Amino acid sequence: MNLKPKDILRTIGDWVHDHPDGWLNVLGAIIGAITAIGAVMFSRGLMRAEHWTEHLQGEMVWWLLPVIPMVGALMTGILVYRIAREAGGHGVPQVLDAIVRKGGKIPARIGFVKVIASICTVGSGGSAGAEGPIVQIGAVTGSVIARRIGVPRRHIGTLVGCGAAAGISSIFNAPIAGVFFALEILLRDFSLKTFTPIVIASVFATAMTQVILGENNAIFSTELPSYVFSVLELPSYIVLGVLCAFGAWAFTMILERGEDAFDKLRLHQVLKPMLGALMLGLLGIFGMWAFAEMPGNEILGDGHHAIPAFFGNGYSVITHLLDPASYQSSDIVWGAIGVLGFLVIAKMLATTFTLASGGSGGVFAPGLFTGAAIGGVFGIVLDKAGLIADGSSPASYALVGMAAVIAGTTFAPMTAILILFEITREPHVLAPIMLAAIVSTAVARKLMPDSIYTAKLRRAGVRIGTSRDMSLLRHVPVSSVDYAALPPEPIYASDPLSKLITLHAHHNVPDFPVVDADGKYMGMVTGADMRTALIDREAIPLLLVAELMREDFPVIKPDEHLDTVMEKFARNEISSLVLVDGFSGKKPIALVTRSKVMARYNAVLDEG
Repeated sequence: MNLKPKDILRTIGDWVHDHPDGWLNVLGAIIGAITAIGAVMFSRGLMRAEHWTEHLQGEMVWWLLPVIPMVGALMTGILVYRIAREAGGHGVPQVLDAIVRKGGKIPARIGFVKVIASICTVGSGGSAGAEGPIVQIGAVTGSVIARRIGVPRRHIGTLVGCGAAAGISSIFNAPIAGVFFALEILLRDFSLKTFTPIVIASVFATAMTQVILGENNAIFSTELPSYVFSVLELPSYIVLGVLCAFGAWAFTMILERGEDAFDKLRLHQVLKPMLGALMLGLLGIFGMWAFAEMPGNEILGDGHHAIPAFFGNGYSVITHLLDPASYQSSDIVWGAIGVLGFLVIAKMLATTFTLASGGSGGVFAPGLFTGAAIGGVFGIVLDKAGLIADGSSPASYALVGMAAVIAGTTFAPMTAILILFEITREPHVLAPIMLAAIVSTAVARKLMPDSIYTAKLRRAGVRIGTSRDMSLLRHVPVSSVDYAALPPEPIYASDPLSKLITLHAHHNVPDFPVVDADGKYMGMVTGADMRTALIDREAIPLLLVAELMREDFPVIKPDEHLDTVMEKFARNEISSLVLVDGFSGKKPIALVTRSKVMARYNAVLDEG
């Protein structure tokens, strides 16, 4: 017997449908391994582009500095505009939008374009990182596999999360942080059914990456073996957390205003990234001149005189800021305050020019860079004021600042804590990292309503709830929602389809609950199913309601609250659900529409 690929996929899909728990774990492992291969290929392509750009820019005269970023931006603009416009920007908001509004459906072309566009943007000097692209690439992998196999809608989001977690795990060699990134930022779901396949995906991605690369190294190596956290440093790290929260707020606001400005700009979409690259290049020229006049630029290490330090992902600068030896010369240290202060502002602007204009890349690396610079400045001031503890160094404050800015921009302190631990493998500063991350998150939430990932979605009318939001919804009864009336007459399974057509035409009924002779709920005929049936007009007179009725939709009871109602809508592709009476739990009394629930949801969040 010759089985076609479609038959194999259909068989696997049936198994997944019948045994979701076990097969989701298997699919998580497959998605993790595939995403790891894609992540390694993406990482190597990006490294080659960066090395080529550094070599070429090092040979150029200063006034040609904008040229290479503009070439990369032009290629990015053409790819994004012509093939996949969702591949522009920093990636994570697009994945969140797909999970919330599109049931986790992400076209495969987005992943392909994201890889090439991000290499063009970051590899040519654009100020961005790799986390956004790899999250989107992993999410595409999970979504495509889920849809090819025919995984039920309620599980697609989990597999998208598997891909995102695998991407973070692979690109940063951070399996624990990858899991929490998917759960804390994307899915906001810590249930065991979701947690297990995501953990498996993350582990398989990490293992596959280490097998391919043949190494298990931290991205940033630190030398703080003698550091001992002192209770006397508690106030310092609390202050640093507050400072980083303001830095996170400034970064988010500048990026948000930049996105709005470029959106309003009357310029062809292909040319907008080039304009952003030109502005980046001009900022780079100014930065080169400024650094040449500033004492203390040696803190950035050698090799940052040919190209601006705020170009690219900035990893080499971060490495120097995490090295205690960089702060040992008094001649360097005082001048370094001005250098690092300038870099904080320059990095925010450079990232805005790159991403707000339509370039492709992530905001994680710029956040790490900004945090390291803020922490470095703060550590230097403490050191010179004699307020730093024995055995400590400004380098430890630079490390803590990285976690604090990431926590403040993402509203995800657990992810920030874990990823900083995994990318540095530095256990001695773990407690200060935890303290500063929590403080930064708390203060940042007071300063701005949305994280750097959800701000753009809010402006587009998409609300992404947090765990706190869901706790609010647990106290809002479904009775507070405006109900839709039932059809003016009952629908029976034996009724002809023509009856539904007439009711829809005269009363605009979206969906049709079906009852038995006693008025008890049996199932639903959706408007979408009815429209599909209308394609074959010759068969309409012969069709009965029973042939289109769906019995797998849940019902809503009067004592339920908004969190469970929203979960039911999230798991089913339908515009309405039936509200049954509280006495028998079987007789329909009204229709609860998705639009009314979402309107009440947004109102509750605004009130909360």
